[in-house]
Amino acid sequence: MRGREVAFFPKPAAGSWTENHPELGTGLVDFTDSTDPEFYEAEREAIFKKTWLNVGRVERVPKVGSYFTKELAVAETSLVIVRGQDNKIRAFHNVCRHRGNKLVWNEAPGEETSGSCRQFVCKYHAWRYDLTGNLTFVQQEGEFFDLDKSDYGLKEVACDVWEGFIFVNFDPQEPLREYLGDLAKGVEGYPFHEMTEVYTYRAEVGSNWKLFIDAFAEFYHAPILHHKQAVKDEAEKFQGFGFEALHYEISTPHSMISSWGGMAPPKDPMMVKPIERALRSGLFGPWDRPDIEGLDPLPPAINPARHHSWGTDSFEFFPNFTILFWAPGWYLTYHYWPTAVDRHIFEANLYFVPAKSARERLAQELGAVTFKEYALQDGNTLEATQTMLNSGVIKEFPLCDQELLLRHLHKTVQNLVKEYRDAAAR
Repeated sequence: MRGREVAFFPKPAAGSWTENHPELGTGLVDFTDSTDPEFYEAEREAIFKKTWLNVGRVERVPKVGSYFTKELAVAETSLVIVRGQDNKIRAFHNVCRHRGNKLVWNEAPGEETSGSCRQFVCKYHAWRYDLTGNLTFVQQEGEFFDLDKSDYGLKEVACDVWEGFIFVNFDPQEPLREYLGDLAKGVEGYPFHEMTEVYTYRAEVGSNWKLFIDAFAEFYHAPILHHKQAVKDEAEKFQGFGFEALHYEISTPHSMISSWGGMAPPKDPMMVKPIERALRSGLFGPWDRPDIEGLDPLPPAINPARHHSWGTDSFEFFPNFTILFWAPGWYLTYHYWPTAVDRHIFEANLYFVPAKSARERLAQELGAVTFKEYALQDGNTLEATQTMLNSGVIKEFPLCDQELLLRHLHKTVQNLVKEYRDAAAR
């Protein structure tokens, strides 16, 4: 299904981005994939139970015995991810083999947790498991009938690591690196491991998971929705001439969009707000580029057009994982975890090189809180959109050339669900 299909830069004519991908068409796009409960159930089976899902980074399990749990409503399970004695990172279904109790949890079983341990002990009857998932102790073992502990280890889930990102897959169809393909290979070497200062946001959103990806996969909305992020004169300029991205690339099922902006410091100090001038930071993060290897030159897939005005790239790794690189030298990730056809959990993590001074720390803090305002503006429209999509009054919508990645996402999802349904009907 996947092939490398590269959009060309510069854009030669109106419509050329989308027209470069005739397999996507230019007609109306059906959005019932975001409202139909039966489609959502098929989507869970066809996509979320068969593709590689990013669940975190290796920094969350820094030493032997470090673990964290991940609640995945879309797969109807909870996972525990742990670093074993052999330093290998593994993932297990978070369930005791005795009576099905959730194995790792604190006060509230539905909440995620993390920590460090030498073994996992069930709260219900004290069955114990080592860090590789083997059952090592059964309370009153003699009371059981022909029990062989080697048959009752934790249920393991396929787990692999790419560039420090931990992925799991409930039914692997191909190895992780093969799945991520050339698009991921092109960002290898970025100094992810240097950026360990993390700011995290998490929210439940009353919309289908694809709608929030749609919000971040185009900049057509930026001059309108985000105009208050800029000072008045600059905002009026944005609204006057609109916004065009620098580059789009599709490597099905993944994609990316590259954009200008985000450069720092700005050439005109009056373009930014006083607090941004004082802290040398803002929406695009700290202005001062960290002195670390891997940023100069950048890996080849980042700013692929090599445009002098480049500011940010957003890589959409199907189905629900985004890595967004900023020119000043930091990155963030988005995750969209479905909980129902019209609800999902949105997670955002901002990654910086650890601050070496109070001023650097304040610059990061300003970037983080400014981002939150920016994301709230994007998220503010989602529940209103979902409400009206649910009405069913209009089911198909026109998308412009800048909404190429939206067209690709919905087409990819719909194709996979159709393949799944066709196979199930045979």
